[in-house]
Amino acid sequence: MCYVYILYSFELDKYYVGHTCDTIKERMRMHLSNHSGFTSKTKDWIVVYSEPYTDKSTAYRREREIKAWKSRRLIVALIETSE
Repeated sequence: MCYVYILYSFELDKYYVGHTCDTIKERMRMHLSNHSGFTSKTKDWIVVYSEPYTDKSTAYRREREIKAWKSRRLIVALIETSE
């Protein structure tokens, strides 16, 4: 099982969109560890949204679709419709 997920940081007031074929818990552990990259700027990331997919290529396409929106408003709407 693969996932598209959205993280949120209160400190940065930013969203991060990603995909993984690990568990979301394992991927969060990697995001919160010491590494370089966008999510390394703070350690308060939380998962606010996820979608399951059966394969990596479909999950990746969905991640790219969400990122192509370039719209915080649309990301927030997606999160709110899932609650």
